[in-house]
Amino acid sequence: ADSWKMPHQPKAADVSCSPIHNTTTMQLTKLTPMLYTNDLQGTVDFYTQTLGFTCKSFSKEWGWASLTFGGIDIMVSIPNEHIPFDKANFTGSFYFLTNNADIFWEQLKDKTSICYPIEDFEYGMREFAIYDNNGYLLQFGHELTS
Repeated sequence: ADSWKMPHQPKAADVSCSPIHNTTTMQLTKLTPMLYTNDLQGTVDFYTQTLGFTCKSFSKEWGWASLTFGGIDIMVSIPNEHIPFDKANFTGSFYFLTNNADIFWEQLKDKTSICYPIEDFEYGMREFAIYDNNGYLLQFGHELTS
């Protein structure tokens, strides 16, 4: 009988991580997520009052705010008429690397909607995940020491 065989999966040695552009002349300097929301004030309140971010700039007229925490910047906005938007629809997560996930867990576990509680994972991280007021998935973790 013919047995089913797994299609060829590239091995690490088969995969190239070389850039396709000349990185000496073309550089990216920063990535700042822009989170869309229908509740600008509620989102600013969640990130400042619940997570501890600072609001650097807020414009009700523009429907936009800029938030910061340490070296992390996030912008939030009400989408303009050119962007179709009903609700948060991000298929990934935002992963916050921290020096101590347990401290964040203790501060957030009773104030937020939990995706999964804090735990140690075999890939070397201690982490947990919550949802923000829009439904975006936020993960917080730190590397486990051996």
